[in-house]
Amino acid sequence: MVLTFTGSIRVADVGREDLRTVLAGAVGCNLAWGLVDAAMYLMATFITRARFVSALGAIRGSAEPGAAHRIIDEILPRPLSEALTPSDIELLRQRLTERLSLTTVTLTRADFLGAAGVFLLVLLSTFPVIVPLMVVRETRLAMALSNAVAVLLLFILGWLLGRHAGRPGWRTGLVTVLVGLVLVVVTIALGG
Repeated sequence: MVLTFTGSIRVADVGREDLRTVLAGAVGCNLAWGLVDAAMYLMATFITRARFVSALGAIRGSAEPGAAHRIIDEILPRPLSEALTPSDIELLRQRLTERLSLTTVTLTRADFLGAAGVFLLVLLSTFPVIVPLMVVRETRLAMALSNAVAVLLLFILGWLLGRHAGRPGWRTGLVTVLVGLVLVVVTIALGG
């Protein structure tokens, strides 16, 4: 978000007052997006849980095991469902029918803590990028450093995601930077 802000203003026309406006806008924007992302986290958690309860009800209410097997096959990730034999799926159907008794869907304290974590992550990710704008007096240098920090953070995020996914970190880092820069250019071009 901050990279979009700094990329959308012309360095030649920016003074320290304008830079303060950029700072306020960047923090405000990330504050708003932190709230939006936290709400989306809660909604996704609730919907995922609700879909599971609905699928469980359909499995239990199925008149024939074959229909329940198809539901189980649909809710499992493809590699998992393909690894199961029909007898495995039947055993899973029996266990789901006998043991689990979910009827209501609620958000837990852990879900709200997770949403708070998402909010803080979005908000706090602003600060490394805006520090150069706050401490460096020369505007061009401050904006260049800010953009460099943003690109470095994109690379680190990509590296970590790649490693988490079992992929080469450097490659995922580079792809994340490229995707991030393209999104910034598109956002600026669309007036965002």
